[in-house]
Amino acid sequence: MNDITQELRDSAALKLQVAATQGPVIQAMIECIWTSMQQGGKLLLCGNGGSAADAQHLATECMVRLEVDRAPLPALALTTDTSLLTAAGNDHGFETIFARQVAGLGREGDVLLVISTSGNSRNLIQAVDAAHRGALHTLAWLGRDGGTLKDMVQLPLVVPSHSTQRIQEVHITVGHIICGALERRVLARPL
Repeated sequence: MNDITQELRDSAALKLQVAATQGPVIQAMIECIWTSMQQGGKLLLCGNGGSAADAQHLATECMVRLEVDRAPLPALALTTDTSLLTAAGNDHGFETIFARQVAGLGREGDVLLVISTSGNSRNLIQAVDAAHRGALHTLAWLGRDGGTLKDMVQLPLVVPSHSTQRIQEVHITVGHIICGALERRVLARPL
């Protein structure tokens, strides 16, 4: 029982640390995404492993609902099309699987959000490069020291931990915060 209590305390402590230091970054991410959507833009999300699942989770909550029925918020997880992912991986290399989608689907003014606990995933780095070439806004949810991606994106949120599961717990919480803020805005002022 003590282990369970300690795990929950560790998770809560990290969230409180992020709340104390990263609030302005989260607010800036909300503003960036909302402004893009008001101008006809969309949110593209990608990550690997658990971060891929988070990308899908949050894109779904944007498109369907978080808490209440409302108009969809345009969001797309770049992690879901197995035919595209395997073809791009096979023909051009795994590091290109997201960059090709950003180049093909992203438009100037859209937002790319990459999710990585290390900040060093080659396929996410190439996706951000593609976003820069296409004049997309770039955001990242990261962990540890932020890795390479920290200095590549316009708005990095770095969770100061080396525990993958604790980082992911903060990422999904931040995702729910952002999605909730966007949902309240679209209810008050439809896109």
